This record gives sequence, C-alpha cells and structure tokens, in this order.
Amino acid sequence: MIKVKLRKIRESLGQRLRAYGARRARSKSKATFIGITGSSGKSTTTALLGHILAGHGSVHTELLFHSLKMLSKMLSHRIRGVNYVVVEVSVSAVNSIKPLAQTLRPQVAVVTMIRLEHVSRFRTLENVAREKGALVESLEPGGLAVLNADDPNVLAMASGNTQRFVTFGESEAADYRVTEVRAEYPRLLSFKLHWRGGVLDLKTPFPGEHFWLPTVAAAATALELGLPAQTVKDRIETFQPIENRCQVIIPEGGPHFIVDSVKAPWHSLQLALDMVAKSTLGDKRVVLGQLSDFSDSNAKYARAYKSVREIANQVIYVGEHAHRSKASQADRDTGRFVELRTPKEVSDYVRRTAAPGELILLKSSSNLHLERVPLAWTHDVQCWVPVCGKTEGCQQCGLYGIPFEQHRGLVEQRRRLKRRRRFQRLFGLGTGE
Repeated sequence: MIKVKLRKIRESLGQRLRAYGARRARSKSKATFIGITGSSGKSTTTALLGHILAGHGSVHTELLFHSLKMLSKMLSHRIRGVNYVVVEVSVSAVNSIKPLAQTLRPQVAVVTMIRLEHVSRFRTLENVAREKGALVESLEPGGLAVLNADDPNVLAMASGNTQRFVTFGESEAADYRVTEVRAEYPRLLSFKLHWRGGVLDLKTPFPGEHFWLPTVAAAATALELGLPAQTVKDRIETFQPIENRCQVIIPEGGPHFIVDSVKAPWHSLQLALDMVAKSTLGDKRVVLGQLSDFSDSNAKYARAYKSVREIANQVIYVGEHAHRSKASQADRDTGRFVELRTPKEVSDYVRRTAAPGELILLKSSSNLHLERVPLAWTHDVQCWVPVCGKTEGCQQCGLYGIPFEQHRGLVEQRRRLKRRRRFQRLFGLGTGE
C-alpha cells in the first residue's frame, strides 16, 4: 500500500514538473504554433502543412498527439530554434482536447471535418463538435481559425470567440474554393484552388479525390501565413504521403497496392471505395478488415460487402468479422467473395493469385496491420500474429522481420541500451563502444 501511494506521488510530481517545463518552453518560444484537429484528414493535413512550411523555414511536426504527457515532452525538448510547430491534436476521451489546447496555445487552429467517431464515448455529433471546438476556443489573442466551409458543425466554430477565420471547401462562399477535382488512379489527384490571390492549379501525390480536403486545409493555412503561392504549389507536388494512409506500393512485377490500414470509420468507407471505382486499372480487388467504432456491425459489414461487390472483381474479408458479409453461396463458390481469418492467410492468397498491374485496396483499422501484405513482397516478414496490440504501423515498429514472441525481449534490450547511453552522456563517459 505504501509503495502504491509513493508511486502515485512520484507520478503526480512528474506530471507537474513536465507541465511546468512545457509551459515555460512554450512561453519562451518565438515559433508559430499550429494545432490541427478533425474526425478525418488531420494527419495528412499536419504532415503536408509541415512539409510546405519546411520550404520557407524550420519546422517541427508532430502527428497523433492525444496525451498531455506527449505534448509536454515535445514542448520541453523539441521546439528550440524552429519557426513553426505543427501539431495534430487527437481525442482520447471526452474533455481531452481542452488541456492539450490550453498547453499548446496555438496561434492557428485548423479543423477538417466533424463526423460521429468514437461512438461509445461521444454518442452524438454535437459532442464531437464540442470536443473539437475546444482547439479553436484556445486560440491565442489575434489567432486564426481555418475552417471547413462545407461542414456546418465546423463552420459554427467561427461564431464563438474566434478573432479571425478563413474557410475552405467546395462551397461558393469559401475563401479558398476548390473546383475541377479529379483523380482516376493511376492518374493522381489534381484540382484548382481559387483564393484572393488568384487560381492555383494543384497537382498532388494522392490516389483519391477525397484528399482534396486535407490538401486545401494545408494550402490555405500556409497561404494565410504568408508563404508564396509558388512555394505552396511546388511543395505539395513533392510531398510523400503518410505510410498506410492510402499509400501506393507497387512491387516489381506485382499489383498496385493502395494501403489504407490505419483507420476504417464507417463514415469514410465510401470515399475509399469511390477511389477504387474511379480507377482506370482493369482488375480490382478489395481486402476489407476491421471497421472502426460503430453500432449495428452485422448490418454494416453486410452493407459494406454489397457496396464493394459493385466495384471490385473480388472481395476478401479478413478477421473476426469476416463472417458478417452475408455473401451469397454463389459468390463464395465462384470466388467472387473470399473469407479469410488472418493477415498471413491474406498475404499467401494474394501472393498466389495476384496479377501484375491489378489494383488491390487494403482497407482496415490498424489492429490487423494489413500493411504486412505488400511488405511481404519486398521483405521477409516474420511477424504474423493476427493482433499484436500495437497502434503504430509495422514500418514504424520496425520489427516485422522478427517473430512476435521475440519482440518483448528486443524492445527491453533497446530500452536498456538507451538508458545506458543517456547515463553515459550525462556523466561524460562516452558510449563505451
């Protein structure tokens, strides 16, 4: 009991020290702080905006911040001397954004869209909007909100205490208006952006039309910060999309994989399917894994199969929900529908049956790590545990070439080595290697 109390005291003291260090570092920094949130598109917006701003100054970019501890560590150690700090602000629970936003104290807040996500926690669209809106409410005096004009729940955030705001979208009233959106993979996304400075013809590295939204959100923010339009245009063209978020992988002699294995919310599933439908490649397959947080899963897996079947030559369901497709016996007998249980089974099946030049969409939430399927074409993947519990992608984890049962020992070995090197640097002992 005493040990538990002492541990809680240490943790509380540690939190207070981290918070103090973060607030002190934030108050001393001369950087422009930009917070980005929304139900979808925020990671791509964050990464792309960081890439654009890097063509104009020094930038620190952080994806997927959902805890005060992570934010405090970043503010205390990683922002010295930079011109811009670009942070993705994610929700972990009700009332989780407000303390993050109050610590970050952004001069710019970007909101991409509001959708009913994390249903079990937020219940209603209004609750999601209220949570995301906390970022806008925490803007520094004279701050700027960059808001989606096509989403009434986002646009409503301009009616609060926001000192200044601009809008983006397809709406005629948007300050940054999008027209002529086109993507027909392998032709990548292009569109026109109309703003007060004229018209920009933007070409992007993205395979689907729905990526116009994060692209415009990033472009509008950069232009409002005073970056030259040509710099914005050029930097968008040279951006490398985030791994596993509609990432295109084409192994030599293999199919065209589009890997969308990080999130699979019901509200955005049709966007990925539209991307496949508009592709000009002949043969198309879709591998569907775990859909994200929603209710009435039996009906939605069945509805998803019905939608996918209309645009793909073959549909492969994988994971514990694969049996919910309600695919007909005829589709099963002809191979139009295939039900598999594990990513390893999918990898083996695709490797046996893939044709050069066909399109294969891998769509799932992150728990199945379907990115291992294309990785296996170019790497000796040894980690095939169906569900590992890690939220980071296999590329970031880096242990996909090692059996899962050996991971814990290797991770602990790395931690010990890291602690030893930190100790040696602290006392000037050298690495000893």
